This record gives sequence, structure tokens and C-alpha cells, in this order.
Amino acid sequence: MTIEDPIVLLVDDSENDAQLMRIVFERAGFVQPLRFVFDGDNAIDYLRGEGRYRDRKQFPLPTAVLLDLNMPRKNGFEVLAWIRQQPALKRLRVYIMSTSSRAEDIERAYDLGANSYLVKPGNLDELMHLAKCLVGWLKLNHFAPVIETSDSSSPFGGNGVGASAQISEHHLVH
Repeated sequence: MTIEDPIVLLVDDSENDAQLMRIVFERAGFVQPLRFVFDGDNAIDYLRGEGRYRDRKQFPLPTAVLLDLNMPRKNGFEVLAWIRQQPALKRLRVYIMSTSSRAEDIERAYDLGANSYLVKPGNLDELMHLAKCLVGWLKLNHFAPVIETSDSSSPFGGNGVGASAQISEHHLVH
């Protein structure tokens, strides 16, 4: 069994960027609505299924994460490092989407376990092209289903959620 419509969590502190991404993903044919959180702390809460994100029907574990680097509180590097320390999330695909094209940021993201590094386009046409490529890539992949565990064996310390992402080994072409 595979996941036909992958769930994408966008982590970006700009509400304008998030709304723009929602629009271009819809226009690019993405069936599932994007899920959003606006800082690194909320990204971790979402992935853990804690607080307001406890209801997995409303806040399902994502198949892939689009992660901005430059955010207040916890930045994208800190979120990526946290994700890669969670055994239950070892196969979660994390695609960095940042305005930074600095070599040291790109190298650090890959060193921390990013699956891909994308520089945010500077105009709407380029963003639409990026969204079409991402949506096409997501449709080509075969994602394994999420595996739920019981509360007592939760990979996040018994918080009552205990879900892990099982995702294909395919990567975006860099």
C-alpha cells in the first residue's frame, strides 16, 4: 500500500509566502491542501502531535516538509537537526526552501540531513515553475504509509501520538 496524495507541511514564518505557496501548489494540481506552521517550535509540536496539533485527523503527519531556514525562535537548521534525531522520523523527507543561496547554508543543511535544498524564486513565474516541479515530483514518488504506534511505545516519549513517517528512498534531483 502506498500514499496516493502526499501531505506537505510548510514551515515558514512569512504568512504571505505561505498563502502564495498555497495558491501556486493548488494551480500546479496539488490535491491535498498544504499544512502550515509559522515557526520552528510549532513545526516540532506539529510533528510530535502535541498541544493544538494532537488531533492527527486534523493535523496528519506529513509525507514531506518544506522548511524555511530563517525563522524566529527555532530556525530551520534547529528543526532539521531535531527531525534527524527522531528515529520515528528518519524517513521523513525534508526539503529546505530558503532565500539564502550561501554555500555555507547549503552545506550545513545537507550535513544535517536535508533531502534537497531549494532557493526561493524571486518572481511568481519561477515560483509557479518550482511548484509544478515539486508537485510532479511528489506525484512520481511512491510513499509508504504512516505507521501508528500505541501511546506507551510512542517514539516521542509517550506523548500519546506515536506516529512515524515511512517514505520512499527517492530524492529530489539537486
